[in-house]
Amino acid sequence: MGKSSTKQRLDVQIRWLIRRDMPEVLQIEQASFHTAWTDEDFLSCLRQRNCIGMVAEHNHQIVGFMIYELHKAKLQILNFAVMPEHRRMGVGTQMILRLIDKLSQQRRNEILLDLRESNLDGQLFFRAQGFRAVRIVRAHYDDTDEDAYIMQFRLDRQSDELAPYMPTNRISDIEAA
Repeated sequence: MGKSSTKQRLDVQIRWLIRRDMPEVLQIEQASFHTAWTDEDFLSCLRQRNCIGMVAEHNHQIVGFMIYELHKAKLQILNFAVMPEHRRMGVGTQMILRLIDKLSQQRRNEILLDLRESNLDGQLFFRAQGFRAVRIVRAHYDDTDEDAYIMQFRLDRQSDELAPYMPTNRISDIEAA
């Protein structure tokens, strides 16, 4: 049988990152980024009390990971990647849905992350997940003078976006005036 040109959805199990996952996580990191985090970068981050690591696993193989920080009212994604050969198969979407689910469970209402200006694939992926670019930080990265786009997902945005389509009546017109 020939290989199909359309990729199918890959169902994954999302679980906490553990120490023995690090070789696979580092492999995905190095395959994904020009300026990759080192083992020590991951460890120093994950030693922080508010820093969480999760992996997406398929058939006992790690195919994606995310590192994020918990803050009082938000989650901040610090690092997020899917193995190149498993991209566009729903792995990243399943990880983002897990984070969105954590927002509602923990009374947080937004997820933030910064992306390099040159990371168009990342920008398009997060935009498709409901994130919006809300700010530009000039010369944000140490290794280059590249700008960063701060992208945000808000739980309450869904209701804001529906507002123009909500039925109105004379009373709501008066209140708006």
